[in-house]
Amino acid sequence: MPLRVTFLGTAGAIPTTDRNPSSIFVAREGEQLLFDVGEGTQRQLMRFGTGFSVSQIFITHLHGDHVFGIPGLLQTMAFNDREESLTIHTPHGTRRKISGLVNALGNRPSFPVHINEVGDGDVAHGSEDYEVRAFATDHDARSVGYALVEDDRKGRFDRERAEELGVPVGSKFSTLHEGDSVELEDGTVVEPEQVVGDPRPGRSIVYTGDTRPTTETIEVADEPDLLIHDATFADDWADRAAKTAHSTARQAAEIANRAGADRLALMHLSSRYAGHTGDHLEQAREVFDGEVFLPDDGDELEISYPDA
Repeated sequence: MPLRVTFLGTAGAIPTTDRNPSSIFVAREGEQLLFDVGEGTQRQLMRFGTGFSVSQIFITHLHGDHVFGIPGLLQTMAFNDREESLTIHTPHGTRRKISGLVNALGNRPSFPVHINEVGDGDVAHGSEDYEVRAFATDHDARSVGYALVEDDRKGRFDRERAEELGVPVGSKFSTLHEGDSVELEDGTVVEPEQVVGDPRPGRSIVYTGDTRPTTETIEVADEPDLLIHDATFADDWADRAAKTAHSTARQAAEIANRAGADRLALMHLSSRYAGHTGDHLEQAREVFDGEVFLPDDGDELEISYPDA
């Protein structure tokens, strides 16, 4: 089952000629999710060929570089004759402002738009085999981060062992793999645990939005495959990071280590570092032993299963 991340916008508060404001696109088995909608996001969706079939939008906070793209995106969707409903998840206490953006031109969208307020620990969006959880962040606005966490998958079915136990090839294999016992012709009962391995972990992505380092980021997912963390500043502006409720690349790496993350994406790069990302990467790699990268707009990442 594919799980693909496209970095639509990777800039800090001020866009540059190379980086759009914050937006992350996630495609999972035909479902399209969007995390933050910086100015011009609709053009980024066109530019990088993701399509516009987004069903859920997750807003981390209401600073302009994370939400100014909402009116334009909705208008583009309407021009494309969209009929399907859209849900926008946003921190508690921000519904009215999001509603204002949705209706910025004085006209309601031509398709249903639902606004859902979320806080720390809420399941913003639940599906059959995964959920998107909101968690507390520490920014100078009402804010949350989001973690996409898949359910555990069934353990591997040991066909050879099943045949050794006398289970005939066919529907009884499926019955055992689904967790139910089967009875053989001689009356022997075979239990699932005899032929099915331990459950296998699903995949997980954690996106912080803008934040100081928090323990909630560490705790929201067990060893995430990908942590997308605020890294607005390098060490030279660490005081500024603390004052403005952001993180440095080194702090992001420390959180990634404590969370047991596999990969770390450094996001929301301040425009003062335009074209100069080496310090961010070097400082993060001094702390974090996993894969560290600083994505450019348009970069894509496929998330594989841990046991692949």
